[in-house]
Amino acid sequence: MKVLQIFQYVYLFFAVIFIYDAISNIGVDTNRMIISFVFAGLGIFMFFFRKRFRKKFEDRNK
Repeated sequence: MKVLQIFQYVYLFFAVIFIYDAISNIGVDTNRMIISFVFAGLGIFMFFFRKRFRKKFEDRNK
């Protein structure tokens, strides 16, 4: 189940990239900034969702 643990951190990595993109577009392109913040929020949500799901899956197999 190492793969699930690795992919959980990939979501955080993409969230950081989208946050950087949103901050760099604050004064330039408002629509792109909003979309980047939405994707960053989605990435953070998926990180915690996957973390909870992986923990439930590991506890069930014990």
